[in-house]
Amino acid sequence: MNKYHAKRVTVDNIKFDSMAEAHRYKELKLLLRNNAIERLKCHPPYPIVVAGEHIATYYADFQYWDIERGIEVIEDVKGVKTEVYKLKKKLVETIYAISITEIA
Repeated sequence: MNKYHAKRVTVDNIKFDSMAEAHRYKELKLLLRNNAIERLKCHPPYPIVVAGEHIATYYADFQYWDIERGIEVIEDVKGVKTEVYKLKKKLVETIYAISITEIA
């Protein structure tokens, strides 16, 4: 258990920080099988580099291509939005010119 009482889970040999994240993974696998999405990645890294200095690395929960909308989607399953998460999210969205979708 972590400090927010989320139970860590392993599905398909992939470790997830919570049951909610594992559940979302199973939903995305269904979408993948039904050809609604493609190129599903779990925990893709986004290095946070400012002025040439590596500050931290943000790991999204999921990244995939939404075939119908024709866009790349970056998702984070969130229960508690810590201050560190909020800061990393802002930095990553600015540095990479992306939008992170939060799944409650």
